[in-house]
Amino acid sequence: MQSYTIGQAARLLGVSPDTARRWADAGRVTTHRDENGRRLIDGRDLAAFSIEVGQGAHGDEEEPYTSARNAFPGIVTAVKLGDVAAQVEIQAGPHRLVSLLTREAVEELGLEVGMQATARVKSTSVHIDRT
Repeated sequence: MQSYTIGQAARLLGVSPDTARRWADAGRVTTHRDENGRRLIDGRDLAAFSIEVGQGAHGDEEEPYTSARNAFPGIVTAVKLGDVAAQVEIQAGPHRLVSLLTREAVEELGLEVGMQATARVKSTSVHIDRT
């Protein structure tokens, strides 16, 4: 499973690295240290925490991270596979994006909960890029 540094997690959550550090210090999200002593957050833990933050549970009044050209970098929080179709949810800062796409596309991208991805919105379609 992919892990994220505090800085990467902050970008995905749409907050400053200082805010992400404070949340980790307060125990709001679990961290572990790598062989170099850097604090890392497991992808599944970050996915769960990003849902909490997206629902407004954090209480901070910081500006959300926004991206030009309708690209929303975030973390995959849910993947539901059907026989032919699939549903992928991404939490991008305070934004929850849901895309309906083919199962084949999800499998080709290797999308799973906890991984980084970018939702690109064009009209009524949401396209998912693996990052």
